[in-house]
Amino acid sequence: MRSKGSDLAGSAHLELVGGVRHLHPEDAMVAAMLSGWRSQQLARNLNHATIHDRLRIVRHFQAFTAEYPWHWSAGHMDEWSAALTSERSLAPSTVRSYQGTMRLFTEFLVDRRYGWAPACEEAFGTHPVAICHEWNTIPHLQDYEGRPEARPFSREELQRFLDYADDQVERALRSGRKGALAAYRDATIFKVIYGWGLRRTETAKLDVLDFGRNPKAHRFGRYGTLLVRFGKAKRGQQPRRRNVLSVMGWAVEAVQDYAENVRPRFGFPDHPALWVTERGGRVRATQINDRFAEYRDALGLPKALVPRSLRHSYVTHLTEDGVDRRFIQQQVGHDNDSSTAVYTHVSDDFMNSALQSALAPAFRRQRQGEDRTDEREA
Repeated sequence: MRSKGSDLAGSAHLELVGGVRHLHPEDAMVAAMLSGWRSQQLARNLNHATIHDRLRIVRHFQAFTAEYPWHWSAGHMDEWSAALTSERSLAPSTVRSYQGTMRLFTEFLVDRRYGWAPACEEAFGTHPVAICHEWNTIPHLQDYEGRPEARPFSREELQRFLDYADDQVERALRSGRKGALAAYRDATIFKVIYGWGLRRTETAKLDVLDFGRNPKAHRFGRYGTLLVRFGKAKRGQQPRRRNVLSVMGWAVEAVQDYAENVRPRFGFPDHPALWVTERGGRVRATQINDRFAEYRDALGLPKALVPRSLRHSYVTHLTEDGVDRRFIQQQVGHDNDSSTAVYTHVSDDFMNSALQSALAPAFRRQRQGEDRTDEREA
């Protein structure tokens, strides 16, 4: 009697045709596996293009190994990954994506709910196994794969940048020209990107009502949490949502002042957007880029600093301040710690302090041992 789980889309018994003798049973089994995986992904509402790309990667892996899935091993994954890096010169992020596809496919094959392992055992006397592990995939082999130019602000650079943004408001007011409201808005945008560790697109799509209360942080009022509704989506899926807890009081004060005292002066009370333009539109991500570059270049800061450097700075500075790494990972919406590691570039001072803290117990024990030796000799 079949279990209820065996009727899941992609199950072996739904894909394999009983009573048919195939001329090439191995090829027929592979075709059924791929068809089953396709059905399983369609049942999860994945994009057709995503499914097509994943199947292409699996076929490429099989062609590389010249083996059937029930003969694949972790060694095959090692060889394939090395070939992708050395022969095809693919970026680490691309290799990791390919490895992730193979992990998903092999996990599908070994999942007992779908019945592929018993089907292979019955047909060929062996079965598929997991071939992707922490020790042979990119997240474990390489903690940092970000491009070197994508670096965070130092604390001094960040202070200069935000001060300059604030100065533009005062400059516009003194000159009596238009643009003071827009300058205040843009200065607040940069504070929010840094203060909540956001991507620029996430920031551009914020609405006024995305801020809410955190019962554990009454001091922040109605700005204790921020709902990010348009987080970075995985391929073929909808944008991911997450709640980001407010942690920087000065940033809360900045956005509160803007939302309650400055934004109403734009004159569009019914517009949902947090960042509105003078003509009643929504600020676009490209506009954030342009204003950021204008301020950076005016200050003579390195071109390596880009809007996402503010997000990198959020992760790095919280890390230096001793905030729990798991909390930071959840705040920025990363699935695993290896992604957060890409954003972390702690300063030399922090590393030296951390090293001193790590070595201090050993030095204390050494000094205590020396003191006891001196006492015995005395």
